[in-house]
Amino acid sequence: MRAFHTFETLALHSKKLAVIGGMMLLLLLLNLASGEVKHWGEIDWVDVIGEGGSAIAVAVWMLLILGSRPTGRVSNLLSIGLAIMFFALLQDSLDEFIRITDHAMWDSWLESFAMPSGILVLTYGLYHWHQEQLIISRQLRNKERIIREHESIDQITQLAKADYLKRVLAHAIKDHQRSKRPLSLLIIDIKDFMAFNQTHGMREANLLLDAIAQQITLNIRKADLLCRYAGDRFALILPNTCQAEAERLGAEIILSVAHLHFKHSQSDDSLLQQVNIGTLQWHPELKTAESFLLAANRVLNANKPDSANLRQLLGN
Repeated sequence: MRAFHTFETLALHSKKLAVIGGMMLLLLLLNLASGEVKHWGEIDWVDVIGEGGSAIAVAVWMLLILGSRPTGRVSNLLSIGLAIMFFALLQDSLDEFIRITDHAMWDSWLESFAMPSGILVLTYGLYHWHQEQLIISRQLRNKERIIREHESIDQITQLAKADYLKRVLAHAIKDHQRSKRPLSLLIIDIKDFMAFNQTHGMREANLLLDAIAQQITLNIRKADLLCRYAGDRFALILPNTCQAEAERLGAEIILSVAHLHFKHSQSDDSLLQQVNIGTLQWHPELKTAESFLLAANRVLNANKPDSANLRQLLGN
C-alpha cells in the first residue's frame, strides 16, 4: 500500500522525471560526442565507486522527496537542487569512462560550478521546507489543543469542565501574583435544582442547565471565563476584578437569571429560576487553584440568601 502511494505521488512529478531522464541521455550523448571511451585498464574504479555511488545516493534522495511530497515551490526547489548535484556527480563518473577533449569547456564548467550551484538551490529549498514544517507544526499544535479542549467541554452546556477550569485558574493565579492585579472567583449554583430534576426529569434539567449557562454568558465580559464546575454549580473566573466589582457582577447575574423565563418543553410553561452566588477575591493564603475553589464554595454555602432576601434584592 505504501509503495502504491509512493508511485502515485511520483506520477504527480512525471514531467520533472521525464526532463531529468532526457537530460541524462543528453549528457551521455554530449560526452560521447566530445571525447573517446577509455580503455578498460585506464578506468579508476575507486573513483567510479565513490562518484557513481554518490550520484546514485542523490538520485535516491530525489526520488524519495518526489515520492512523498505534492507539487509546489518547495518540491521544485528541492528536486532542482538535487538534480543539479546529481548531474555534477554523474559527469564526474562519466569522466572515468570517457576522455573529454580540452576544447570542451562545458565539462570543466559543469565540474566546477554545478555542485555548489546545486547545494545553493537545495539549501534555499530546505529553508522553505523548514518554514513549511513550522507552519505544519503550528497547525498540528492548534489541532491538538482543539482536541484537548473538546475533551474538556461539557456536552450539556458547552462550557469547559472542572479540569480545564483548574488549569486556567492556576495560570491566572500565577499571572496575578506577578502583576499584583486583583483576581476574583464566583461560584454559582441553581436554587432547588435537585427538586426541579425530580419533578421535571433529567432532560428538562439538562435544558435548564444549558439555558442558565447561556444567560450567564450573555452577562459576563470578554476576559471572564465561565465553566461548569460540578452538577448544577458553575465557576466564573474574573481577571482584574476586585471583591466589590465581583459582587456587583454577581448581583447582575442573579437579576438576569431571575428574569429568565425557562420554557418547559412539554407544557410551554414559563419556569422562573434563581441562582445563589459566592464571591471571593484571591489573596496570598489561597496558594493553589484547588484551595481558591474550596474557599469560594464555602462562601457560597455560607451566604445562600433565603427567599426574603432574594425578594428584597429584586425589589419586590
